[in-house]
Amino acid sequence: MREQYAARLELFAANAQKTKKTFIWQNAMINRLAALLYAVEDKIVDDDAIRESYELIKDNTKRFSAFRGNSAISIAALLSLSPDKKTRLTDTLAVYDLMKAAKFRASDYLVVAAYQIAANTTSSQYEQTVERAKAFYDGMKANHRFLTGQDDYIFAAMLGLSDLDMERGLSSMEQLYAELKPEFPSGNSVQALTQVLVLGEETSGTSANVLALRDAFRTRDIRLDKQYTLSSLGVLSLLPCGQETLVDEVSETYDYLRTQKGFGNWAITKQELLLLSAALVAFWHVEEIRSGILTTAVSTSITNIVIAQQTAIAVAATSSAAAASS
Repeated sequence: MREQYAARLELFAANAQKTKKTFIWQNAMINRLAALLYAVEDKIVDDDAIRESYELIKDNTKRFSAFRGNSAISIAALLSLSPDKKTRLTDTLAVYDLMKAAKFRASDYLVVAAYQIAANTTSSQYEQTVERAKAFYDGMKANHRFLTGQDDYIFAAMLGLSDLDMERGLSSMEQLYAELKPEFPSGNSVQALTQVLVLGEETSGTSANVLALRDAFRTRDIRLDKQYTLSSLGVLSLLPCGQETLVDEVSETYDYLRTQKGFGNWAITKQELLLLSAALVAFWHVEEIRSGILTTAVSTSITNIVIAQQTAIAVAATSSAAAASS
């Protein structure tokens, strides 16, 4: 394992312990996401900056606002890493209102979707981007009425931000869904997978690449084809890396983290640890992409896909846990 990458894994493990101790009232998965966001910037978690951003959110939202829900700490972490957190929050709140006016429903997912749009385009493009996001969402809903819901808001926003032609994008998702659904049990996860692949500028061989990578992981007894990890398989398949390289790196990352405090069998599930391992590997290769293998635009897209995917899954998991305990 490369020295710089090993140092990042150590930093992530340390960050995870720090967020766990600092934000003890928050769900562990959300805390680990905040730790990940700092680690991929090669930064030690700044507790004070996250707290300050969290207080900023509270000062600018009402008591029962979705901004204070399951996504609060992850949004606070993202704000704390932005150069101007006050402006970024103001912009995010403005986009959120635009999205609600477009008939998106208030939720943790909508908060993150609004942040993605505010962070990745200019204010002059907000309205158009929200309109595109809603059109993509409505198109997915028309094709898969019972699969499409609030958990698709984040990727609808990402699709709205993209340069994809709407009809072509929706058609490509449908084609990929038809090709991949027979291979995986969860239709909802396959839909998320198709969103990732389309955002990654998929080609005609996309489905075959995904299935080949799945099989390569299975030979090492690694299952990246379950409910929360299938979209990670899609992210990894977008990277210009050999399959064996990716399998080795995810496996080594998983094995290393499993030995660290807070990542033992009792502390984190195998699927979440695989999810984090795949994200760390993906982020690492995105930096290599930026060094010249692919264009900056594609690498930025993959970075945003990973953040959106991790956040969506963390929110889904914490929402399910909250519903089960109520």
